[in-house]
Amino acid sequence: MSRADEIFIANCKDIMQNGVWDTNAQVRPRWEDGTPAHTVKKFCIVNRYNLQEEFPILTIRRTAFKTCIKEILWIWQKKSNNIHDLDAHIWDSWADETGSIGKAYGYQLGKKSIYKEGEFDQVDRVLYDLKHNPASRRIMTNLYNFDDLHEMHLYPCAYSMTFNVSGDTLNGILNQRSNDMLTANNWNVVQYAVLLIMMAQASGFKAGELVHVIADAHLYDRHLPIVEEIIKNQPKPAPKLVVDPSVKNFYDFTADSFRLENYEYTPLDVKIPVAI
Repeated sequence: MSRADEIFIANCKDIMQNGVWDTNAQVRPRWEDGTPAHTVKKFCIVNRYNLQEEFPILTIRRTAFKTCIKEILWIWQKKSNNIHDLDAHIWDSWADETGSIGKAYGYQLGKKSIYKEGEFDQVDRVLYDLKHNPASRRIMTNLYNFDDLHEMHLYPCAYSMTFNVSGDTLNGILNQRSNDMLTANNWNVVQYAVLLIMMAQASGFKAGELVHVIADAHLYDRHLPIVEEIIKNQPKPAPKLVVDPSVKNFYDFTADSFRLENYEYTPLDVKIPVAI
């Protein structure tokens, strides 16, 4: 059984059995027909994924592996906030007529700050510290810039990544304020696992643990029947992630630098509605 399947099933069961509904509250998200999108949630779920043991992708349903990687490269490599730089349509609903999603995600990673060593954006500062000061306990990024929130079309959900070196191993903590478990949970796990692997390979480390901390882990009301069916599926063994070993520069990775061997999954025959 894939460990990612095991964790996802346990999380969803816990939310459905022990979660708290927001049906009596005013909520921002809406379904396509304008109906309020209510959720049942659990506060503070923490999941750990050991990347030395297996790659954490679901098999009880398909996760769009290549599209996950394209989005994380769009944010962390291109440092873009424009959907025209992204070969996918996942951000179209939040983009304006120019394609911009405002001062969110990649825009924040590309902003430069002054350090005693010079000017760095957030990504380049992580790479610098991993090379020059790997024992630092200050290697982190933060997308939740309060000064720019009013110009973001969507506040960052996965907002902070902390990198920590233990010996020859690079570990990471992903902090997420809000997580739509059906549409985004494994999506985020997969792409930040890939990010950790990229950072490790570019810095001469091996990738260790990814810890995912979710403040508000929720299931939308119209997602419950779909989730109930998905978690009945029989988990399969986790696939093997193969990474191009020749890539040593973080900015040289592409979606084609990664492939999965023996990825077997149960197809999902229904369209998942997305709350906006």
